[in-house]
Formats: sequence, structure tokens, C-alpha cells
Amino acid sequence: MKMKKIASILLAGAMALSLTACGLSAAPAPTAEPADTAAPAAEEAAPAEEAAAEETSDAAAAGDPAVTLVMAEVNPADSIVGQMDTKFKEEVEKLSGGSITIDLQLNGVLGSENDVLDTMLGGAGTIQMSRISAFALTTYGGHKSTLLSIPFTFANREHFWAFVHSDLAQEFLNEPSENGSGIRGLFYGEEGFRHFFTVDPVESIDDFAGKKIRVSNDPIMNGMVEGLGASPTVVDYNELYSALQTGVVDGAEQPIANYQSKGFNEVANNMILDGHTLGAVQVIITDEAWNSLTEAQQAAMTEASQIASDYCHDISEEAENKVLDELKASGCNIVEVTDKAPWQEACKAVIEENTSDQADLYQQILDLAK
Repeated sequence: MKMKKIASILLAGAMALSLTACGLSAAPAPTAEPADTAAPAAEEAAPAEEAAAEETSDAAAAGDPAVTLVMAEVNPADSIVGQMDTKFKEEVEKLSGGSITIDLQLNGVLGSENDVLDTMLGGAGTIQMSRISAFALTTYGGHKSTLLSIPFTFANREHFWAFVHSDLAQEFLNEPSENGSGIRGLFYGEEGFRHFFTVDPVESIDDFAGKKIRVSNDPIMNGMVEGLGASPTVVDYNELYSALQTGVVDGAEQPIANYQSKGFNEVANNMILDGHTLGAVQVIITDEAWNSLTEAQQAAMTEASQIASDYCHDISEEAENKVLDELKASGCNIVEVTDKAPWQEACKAVIEENTSDQADLYQQILDLAK
């Protein structure tokens, strides 16, 4: 028996060797599934992984401390900047997982832009954020922002947005904080080009002689109005309607959308489209409020800032043209300016005076024109 068993083993080995010698082999071991077959499974897993990542992010945001930031805006919700502010509020609250609430106070209920800035920097802690005109920052550590309100700097809207997307833009946003003023810029927007409007019709630059034009105590605006031969008169923005109605001033200047939304056409139904400056704006926050946020909350604010700025870019021109059509249809006397050379000449002195100490930087802005 034992000899038979050994013989069987030897015979099996010989057969195996014979098969190999003839080019045959045993059945191959199972291999991995081909890559193209496995791909759909990986693709199906991707959305699940993304959803899981979003849930993790939301959970992290939900774990951040609850923060309420009061934000001031002098214009109503239907203005271009009002819509931009609302978009920013919505995005911040969504991206922070609800840990940040933006308490948006519109229509100037918290005061003029300068009042708001004084409150923000006064240490009371009652206002943490604001949408502010670039020129309003010039006396609050934003010296570079002076250049954004120089008459006839931006040739068109795309020139301004080229600046916003340039390397220069962040320098302007950071400057007040770097100068120790206690505020920093988050993002840019714009209200459209600013134009003069008056109680009595104005057909040309010559008609400004002797008129009282409302200003906000800004030296650049004062110089421009004086260059036109008019008399700059300081009036609070919230009092402008009654000042026009009662004859305290003969006219003022605003972007088209603000002119309509504040009802100024009811008391000063004449607008001349000189487009002296683009209404460049920034949304700012106090350093104290910014530093109180977690890294995740700061990231949410930064992402929301980009979205809101892009949204302003998307809606501004269309919104302005819509308002202009409505004003014309309502009987507003709209005067087109076909030759801006006399206006630029009238502003030459104030342009040179307010750019001489930053001439190279100003030229870099001018060079961004397409």
C-alpha cells in the first residue's frame, strides 16, 4: 500500500511537469477589477465624500461661538449697495453654519457714515461693521483710499473692477488697520457713477456758478464744487431731502440708484450725467470684532466677501440703467454730457493737489484702464 501511494504522488508530479512543458498552466488567481469597471464606483463615492466633508464643516461651524455683528448702511435695501449688503449677510450666515448673525441696519438709522465711523472707533462696541464710501476713510487711516474718489479717475466701470482684482486693492483694504486706526476693509463694491442733480435745470458746467451744492465735508468734493464755480455747503445726508426742499442747497450729487431710492427726484428733478467719480465703496469691520472670530468664522467672512463683491459687479450696471430708464419715463430732466473736457479742466487743481504725494500709486491705478 505504501509503495502504491508513493507511486501515485510521483505520477501526479510527472503530469504537472508535462503540462507545463506543453505550454499549459493552472487557472490564474483572481485579479483586481479593471480600472474602467471600478471607476463608476469611485465616482459614486465622490459625492458621498463631499457631502461628508460639508457635514464636517457645518459641524465645525456649528461648534463656533454665536456672534452677532451690527452692520450700518445709510441707503435702503433696494439700492445697489443695499442689495450687496443683503447678499453678504445671507452668505456669511450660511457659510458660518449660523454661528454669525449680521444685524443689518439700513436707511441710515445708525447715523451718517462719519457718525458710524466715530461710533465704531469710539470703543462703544455697538457697531462692528459698515458699508462705507471710500472717501469717508481718508481721515480714518485710509490715505490711499483718497485716490479712489479723485474726479475722473476711472474711465469706466471695468476700469474700477480691474483695480478691485489687482494686487493694489488689498493694500487699500489693509491700510487703516496697519495704521492703527482699528478698522479694516473686507471687500469692495460700487454704487455707479456719481452725477449732480439740482432743483432748477442745469444744462452745462456754466450753470453751476453761484449755486449752493451739498457736500459731506470732504476736501476733494469741496475742491471740485469750488472748481465748478459753485459754493460747497455741508449738509448731513439724512437731512439732504429737506435741505433741497427748503432751499438750503440748490443741488447735490449721488449715484443714479441712490438718487431715486432716496426720492431726491421729488424735490430736485434735474440730473446732469457728468459722471465725475465712481461711487467706490468698502465694507469694513473693527479689528476688535475681526479678532474675536474663530479662524473658521474669518474664513466664512472672507468667502462671503468675495461672493458679495462679485454680486455687486454683476448687478450694478443693469440696476443703474433700469433706474435711469424709470427716471426718464417719470419726467425727470436728464441731461447728457457729451464733452467732459471742461469738467476735467475745472477739476484739474483738486486732482493734482490730492494726488501729488501718491503720484506713482495714482498712475498705477490709471494704467489699469482697458
